[in-house]
Amino acid sequence: MLMENFTPYSAAIGGFLIGLAAVLFMAVNGRIAGISGIVAGALLPVRGDVIWRLAFVTGLFLAPLVVWFATADRPEVVFTHPLWMTALGGLLVGFGARMGGGCTSGHGVCGMARFSKRSIAATATFMTSAILAIFVLHHLLGV
Repeated sequence: MLMENFTPYSAAIGGFLIGLAAVLFMAVNGRIAGISGIVAGALLPVRGDVIWRLAFVTGLFLAPLVVWFATADRPEVVFTHPLWMTALGGLLVGFGARMGGGCTSGHGVCGMARFSKRSIAATATFMTSAILAIFVLHHLLGV
């Protein structure tokens, strides 16, 4: 499988914006912008700690829609695997994120930027597991 539509400039800009958002979030709120922790806190609310979490999660859904409606670019969504596999994968990632004490965004972006040994180990584990899973699924099993 070849990598298609690789756009290094937009990827670099996107990475910069994610990093900037994480830094600003920490500077303004004193909190780490880890999605699993923010969502978990919204699902298990603590008084006075819900509004910003709901606003953050809402922004995750609204931001791409705003860009989609503001531009003429309407990307075609193509699932290369059955929808049930995609949903199951998402549930397993969510479960693993809670079990691992954080998600890839929290550990990979925020934790590594703070030189957290736990986050560096978690990110290395995420990446190794992903590489092995793709190798087994695509190259050994042909899925």
